[in-house]
Formats: sequence, C-alpha cells, structure tokens
Amino acid sequence: MTPNIKGALLMMGSMAAFTINDTLIKLAGAEVPLFQMVAMRGVLATVLVYLMARNLGALHLNFPRHDKWLIGARSLAELSATFFFLTALLHMPLANVTAVLQALPLTVTLGAVLFFREQIGWRRILAIGMGFVGMLLIVRPGPEGFSIYAIYALIAVISVTVRDLITRRMSSEVPSLVVTLATSVTITVSASIATVSTGWVPVSPGAGVMVGTAAVFVLMGYLFSVMVMREGDVGFIAPFRYSSLLWALGLGWVVFGDWPDAVTMAGAALVVGAGLFTLFRERAVHPPE
Repeated sequence: MTPNIKGALLMMGSMAAFTINDTLIKLAGAEVPLFQMVAMRGVLATVLVYLMARNLGALHLNFPRHDKWLIGARSLAELSATFFFLTALLHMPLANVTAVLQALPLTVTLGAVLFFREQIGWRRILAIGMGFVGMLLIVRPGPEGFSIYAIYALIAVISVTVRDLITRRMSSEVPSLVVTLATSVTITVSASIATVSTGWVPVSPGAGVMVGTAAVFVLMGYLFSVMVMREGDVGFIAPFRYSSLLWALGLGWVVFGDWPDAVTMAGAALVVGAGLFTLFRERAVHPPE
C-alpha cells in the first residue's frame, strides 16, 4: 500500500469516525442535556487520550512558551466550535450541518490571506466566493429556510477556522497528543461547570452506551487525523475529507429519515466543488517537493 493510499484511507476513516460520533451525539441529545453529554463524553475521551499519550511518551511540555499560549488559544477556539456545532447538530439535519463544515478549506485559505498575508490568485478568490454562495444556499438566509441554528453552524465554522490558523503557528516541537489532551480537558471542565446551571438528568443504559461509544469514535477521529499528517502527500489526501458529507447523507437518511432538498444539495455541491478546486490550485501553485 502506497503512502498516498494509506493516507487517503486514514482520512476517510477519520471523517467516518467523526460523523458516527455526531450521529450518536444527536441521538443521545434527545434524552441527555448538551452540557451533561459533552462532560460525560469528555471524561472518557480525556482518560483515553491521557493513557495513549503516556504510553507513547508524548506527555511533556518541552517546547517554547509561545506554543503554550497558542495551545490555550486553540483550546478556547475548539471549545467555541464544540458548543456551537453540537447545538446546531441537535436542531438541524446531520447532512446540513456537515455540509456547512465543508467550507473549512475555503475559510482557512481566506483567513491565511487576511491574517498571514498569504498570496492567492484570482482563481482561488473566485472559488472562495462561489463556496460562500453555496453556503448561503445551505443555510438559507430567508424567512422560510433560515434558522438561528444555521448561524450557530456558521459560528462553528469560524471557530474551527481560528483553531486551524492557530495550529499553523505552532512549532513542530509540540506533540499532537498534548494539543489533543489540552483541548479535551478544556472542553470537559467547561462543560462540567456549565452543568451547574442546567443540572444533570438520569441517563438510560442506551443513552449511556451511545455517549460512551461517541467518545471512542471521536478519539479515533482525532487519532486518524494525526496519523494522516504523517502519510503521503497532503495535496492528494486532503480532498478525501469531503467523504464526511457522504457519511452524513447516508446516516442522516438511514437513522433520522432526513434527506436534503434540491437547493441544499446544490449548495453542498458548490461548496465541495469550490473546496476541491482550491486544494488542487494550491497543489499546482505549491507542488510537493
């Protein structure tokens, strides 16, 4: 198996794991309050990440203080993304929320231009514009199709964009599992504090199993996404992140009986097409060495 094929399989595995996690959380959310659910999942995920990091010898802070501040900022961005994404997920069809997230390659590219002064050509600028048109078709900013939770999904996109831009500024000395552990602890502690105001409810065995399984899948998603960066050419592998939309469409239809309408599907096609074009242009302008 070539590194590129292995990387593509890992990327698709990561997207599948994250989407299955989303499906389980959406199911459990019908019974368990959001903050309680995040706290429960976070405790298990944190323990698993800690054990993995310790066994791999990745538990150290021997990197510059600048990176420690970046880890803190990244954790806060991830906290914001988790809250807004999961709130949107509990109130919107799975495929719709996932489709909005497919704009991330576009927003990260735009953020790099605005904040890091990276240069892009008119083709990628046009692709970003088309991608945002597609995103508007998905969230439908009108009296009939619009929902406040669509705004939550957009805020989640902005939060993840900030997270990824911060990650770009980290040095290679920072272990990926330390970043993951810091993020997991931040989210778990914050959700636990928030449950003081919302309270806890009894959890049925079924809901408990779903939340526990979600923790395993979210950890698998993080692990595979770290492994991806060590396999093959990123320009070849990155487009396979869009496989998450296929998972969301299938699971949304089978589990929840949801299927996006024609306008939403057209918007998703625009977003994915624009994202793929942006990735391929990046590969053409900066070919792998």
